[in-house]
Amino acid sequence: MPIRNQFQIRGKKLSLLVGYALTSDDRETNIGCNMITLTVCNHKGGTGKTTTSINLSAALALSGEKVLVIDLDPQGFLTRMMGFPEPSASASAMVLFDPESVEPPPIHKLSAFDLIPSSPALSSALRKLTKPTDVFWVREYVEQRISGYAFVLIDTAAAITVYSLNALVASDVVLIPVAPEYQPVIGAEQTFKTVDMVKKSLNPRLSDCQFLFTMVDGRKRNHRAYREYMRDKYGDSVMKSIVRTCTTLSISARDGTTVYDLDPQSRGAIDYANIADEVLSLVSPADPPIFLSPSRFISAEQSNIMNKAL
Repeated sequence: MPIRNQFQIRGKKLSLLVGYALTSDDRETNIGCNMITLTVCNHKGGTGKTTTSINLSAALALSGEKVLVIDLDPQGFLTRMMGFPEPSASASAMVLFDPESVEPPPIHKLSAFDLIPSSPALSSALRKLTKPTDVFWVREYVEQRISGYAFVLIDTAAAITVYSLNALVASDVVLIPVAPEYQPVIGAEQTFKTVDMVKKSLNPRLSDCQFLFTMVDGRKRNHRAYREYMRDKYGDSVMKSIVRTCTTLSISARDGTTVYDLDPQSRGAIDYANIADEVLSLVSPADPPIFLSPSRFISAEQSNIMNKAL
């Protein structure tokens, strides 16, 4: 029995309603449900990670969920793709790492979802975030300062950094987009190992790590071969839904629009609607999440593990 019932509009799933014009009466929020933190990551770039973050968030929002996106990529691709101007450090994700910040969270309202944007200040701050305990900043901030959302979705850089580790430590669910090609599959498997390490050592509440196939071309034999390989090896950790190649996806996220703004009946819109339905069915309320103490102390063993990862 899933922890969260799949949201339905007039008795139908979002995937069956792509192209249907939602009115304000159709939009509902799961008020009172546990907030789910979901990280989208892959150590290999070019796998549709940021495109997935944008359009999955939009699909979840269209299905009635209130969604906050946090851009933890210092290069800020998601922030720029959403047409958001470069913010100051105090109006960006940089405040998540500032223990002296007392201002309200720098949440900016966009048409598709809410956003805490990235800032170039994240790059310069990397050299200061070197302690093993520095992987807990985002979890503490989200738990103490963020409320009123059904989903907090974190977009990360295509690398193992203190920011991506912060995202994993804060997460309940991790989504690994992977194109069915050799290098992306290798990168996805390495990411899976990193997630498993974080789950065992730092975040036992991390319940699901799911591979999501992106840029799938059904005509290519090697795409079919890599999909079969991943499903044989990882079983239920591979999502049933896929993202097919779609021109609309490459056009949409350039000026603050999502695939649902450009063509809600395109393959990309349908695929991300299916993925949103599957994500909602994955989130499980059976057991309450395990919250570790917010204290900034970790064991020597955990410290050694994080030093190796960084």
